[in-house]
Amino acid sequence: MPKGILRNIAIRGIACAVPKTVVKTSESNGLFGEESVSKFVKMTGVEQRHVASEKQTASDLAFVAAQDLIKHLEWDINSIDGLIFVTQSPDYIAPATACVLHGRLGLKKDCIAFDVNLGCSGFVYGIYIAGSLMQTGDTKRILFLGGDTSTKGISPLDKSAAMLFGDSGFATALEHDEASQIPYCYYTDGTGYKSIITPAGACRTPKGSHERREFGEGVLRSDYDLYMNGAEVFDFTITEVPNMLKSFMAEHNISHNDYDLFAPHQANVFMLKHIAKKAKISLDKLGVSMDRYGNTSVTSIPITICDAYGGKEQGIKKVLAPGFGIGLSWGTNYFDVLAENCLPIIETDDYFEDGGIVVD
Repeated sequence: MPKGILRNIAIRGIACAVPKTVVKTSESNGLFGEESVSKFVKMTGVEQRHVASEKQTASDLAFVAAQDLIKHLEWDINSIDGLIFVTQSPDYIAPATACVLHGRLGLKKDCIAFDVNLGCSGFVYGIYIAGSLMQTGDTKRILFLGGDTSTKGISPLDKSAAMLFGDSGFATALEHDEASQIPYCYYTDGTGYKSIITPAGACRTPKGSHERREFGEGVLRSDYDLYMNGAEVFDFTITEVPNMLKSFMAEHNISHNDYDLFAPHQANVFMLKHIAKKAKISLDKLGVSMDRYGNTSVTSIPITICDAYGGKEQGIKKVLAPGFGIGLSWGTNYFDVLAENCLPIIETDDYFEDGGIVVD
């Protein structure tokens, strides 16, 4: 199991961006019924979400966040040695969206850039990947970006998912710092890969049915729409995540008085409170952003941090940040970050106008 400490690595700052369009959960009353929607809000906590336009992608949102963060930190663009982009909503099947972002941001040529296909656990996994790259060689600064426009891959007629997910992007700046370290641990159970899956559209099942069929009351989806087995995901989460947190905190001698913010992946408010209770984490330290942004997949941890601190506080904050879900995969990081470098969340309608390519 990958566990240990990333040494000489610091998180310098975090920025997030969301689309300007806001969709209230109550707007689904006419489609799914007021009683059903009310129960959904009570269980998940999602009262509204930000939804991308047809032309806006996850990389557009991450690009805006990256520009804001680079400007705030006053980083020389030529000092960035790597760009990692974590997403399950890439711009294209090929090439990697990280290469597109590299060009848009104007980064130097001697700069590594690649994509990682992960969702719910993608932020914590990305910290490990970026930190590992910085353990060797002359890689001193990495721009770790991510985002998902999950709403584009979900049936609007599936009440189990249509009201849950929001769109967003983030940027995180990592830098070599001999005085800093990030404890971590990671797990995977690939036998549960079918618990959250988009069945068709890739190489295993390139052709499926686009017809949306009924899979229960209020659940209509096609083979190209995201499927999530809520019961399996819930059982996995409330068992594995608290166990991980308790062993992780014991191993690294982290007490409940040490961290300022518990910023878990925003899957479901009822689930988050259950995890906190089992792991003996005070609800006063539980960060919740999904009431206003929904489940934002890979962005849910950084957006929760920026929601808590962006433009509100100053000084060093200690963050305990577990991610969990699709794969099935889960893990956690524990790190310091300056509150003033966790920027206010940006709302934008910007998109890459040159991104629509026609090949002659």
